[in-house]
Amino acid sequence: MGIIRKTKAVETLLQEFSKSGTAISAKLLIERLKSKFNKTTIYRVLDKLEDDGVLHSFLGKDGLKWYAKCHGCTAIEHQDLHPHFQCLDCGKVECLAVSVTLPKIPNRKIEVSQLLLQGKCETCFV
Repeated sequence: MGIIRKTKAVETLLQEFSKSGTAISAKLLIERLKSKFNKTTIYRVLDKLEDDGVLHSFLGKDGLKWYAKCHGCTAIEHQDLHPHFQCLDCGKVECLAVSVTLPKIPNRKIEVSQLLLQGKCETCFV
């Protein structure tokens, strides 16, 4: 955790998220960037950006790991408690701007929660 070094790999990955506007799977990032970086470098940078509160990750359909930009997170605490939606037709994955309230469970502290909703997006629903 700490200051993000603006290496070529960091800048390239951040550009991918800026261009996309939606979540991107690690598999797709590796495919897109394989001519520039090996997959170990990509995973290392993704982990660093997640640790620093720049990205958050979640599991999508078939157990693929997806990443999306954080909003209001820090290296100390992630504030990304929101569901994600994955279209079963086109595959688009996005963060949903709806609030989710987790139940209080006696003698437990929830540190990570993931909610993936699947269905048809606005384009495929028609």
